[in-house]
Amino acid sequence: MRHSPAINDTEDLNVLLSRFPRVSLAHLPTPLEHLPRLSKHLGGPEIYVKRDDCTGLGTGGNKTRKLEFLMADAQQRKATAVITQGAVQSNHARQTAAAACKLGLRCVLVFEKRVDDAPESYRTSGNVLLDHIYGAEIREVEKGTDMTTAMQGVADELAAEGESPYIIPGGGSNAIGALGYVDCALELLSQANRNGIAMDHVVHATGSAGTQAGLLVGLKATHSNVPLLGIGVNAPQEIQEDKVWQLALETAEFVGAPGVVQRQDVIANCNYVGEGYGIPTEAMNDAVLLLARLEGLLFDPVYSGKGLAGMIDQINSGVLQNARHVVFVHTGGTAGLFGYREQLRTDA
Repeated sequence: MRHSPAINDTEDLNVLLSRFPRVSLAHLPTPLEHLPRLSKHLGGPEIYVKRDDCTGLGTGGNKTRKLEFLMADAQQRKATAVITQGAVQSNHARQTAAAACKLGLRCVLVFEKRVDDAPESYRTSGNVLLDHIYGAEIREVEKGTDMTTAMQGVADELAAEGESPYIIPGGGSNAIGALGYVDCALELLSQANRNGIAMDHVVHATGSAGTQAGLLVGLKATHSNVPLLGIGVNAPQEIQEDKVWQLALETAEFVGAPGVVQRQDVIANCNYVGEGYGIPTEAMNDAVLLLARLEGLLFDPVYSGKGLAGMIDQINSGVLQNARHVVFVHTGGTAGLFGYREQLRTDA
């Protein structure tokens, strides 16, 4: 694999990113905050949180960074409507609906009913309530549906109505969307350098792969040598790592930095998924309560909560015990807590 000679520092990567169309949707930079009470409680590294739950759009979350590039591409292609897909309580769908409102586009959301025997709150509250408030059109399909085909069917339908549809993949996770997290890596490195934080590890929840692929390209292209650990929320390790690897290759090529990521750089620990995607675990519930009561922070039950549970266990089990500074990237999604009220414990 060829290594790019073009990327020497953060400034070079910023120049490459500046070539891509982008709309302003997020409140950036998001804060990088120390978690002193959690750090003391775990007795390990000093823990920091990158607050991408504070991106602002539609209650915030990591998808907004991706949508800055995806929606700009949609505008450049003269789209009048956007279509995307996800689970019923999709954080990505909620942020896409909000972005569509802000930019004056029609929005159709295709939801796969991935959670069996879902209670009323899951089907109508949380993110779903916000989707309706934003005026999104919602189509539901059965579990196991080919979502790419389903979205294309909607696109054909809209085109027949005279619309110009633009399809956004689930999670906003393609090379265009991943640019948002290449940029986030630059932002995080700048904040850490400014505050004298020598990051030993960056940890986050990984699902549709765009966040991990983008962060990985940004961290490697700037020669930061900061290890990145994704905590899987839906797929087995081999499948998840291959998905991240393929998207990281595409993203590196797309941004103009081919060869900066190697296969061994892609690490996804998928031991914390539990019974499946969107199904709460005791460890997630414990982690959500712990952060709420130690630091006043809320995490979601599907992504950031399971990622947080994984990071805590990695510290407690000694894997990250010798690290000095660990940064957890909070991908947002706390609106989803309301959709899980029947399944979540609130007693410590």
